[in-house]
Amino acid sequence: MTPKEPDVDLMPGTLDLMVLGVLRAGADHGYAIARRIERASKDAIGIEEGSLYPALHRMQRKKWITSEWGISDSGRRAKFYTLSDAGRKELDRRKSRWEATTRAVRRVLNVGGVA
Repeated sequence: MTPKEPDVDLMPGTLDLMVLGVLRAGADHGYAIARRIERASKDAIGIEEGSLYPALHRMQRKKWITSEWGISDSGRRAKFYTLSDAGRKELDRRKSRWEATTRAVRRVLNVGGVA
């Protein structure tokens, strides 16, 4: 992963939401998860190992994701993470909250004539 200064500030819990969203498309290893987030955000969001791996371990303890060892495209041994049923439910819950929050912020910005 390439350390980079993100162009956006992430709200608490946003990393978990993005990881769960990325894993909805299928299992992947940590480096690939970070790259998928970076590509999807058009490089506006850089995910560092120091944030990603603790988040993956936390989500695994909460049983939102599972993991197993496998071989990456580059031929290296890597831990692959998969979204669990509990993780799908958590993703849906967090996505709904995120959408409600962004709608509310948009309304506030519109009131102030900022948007």
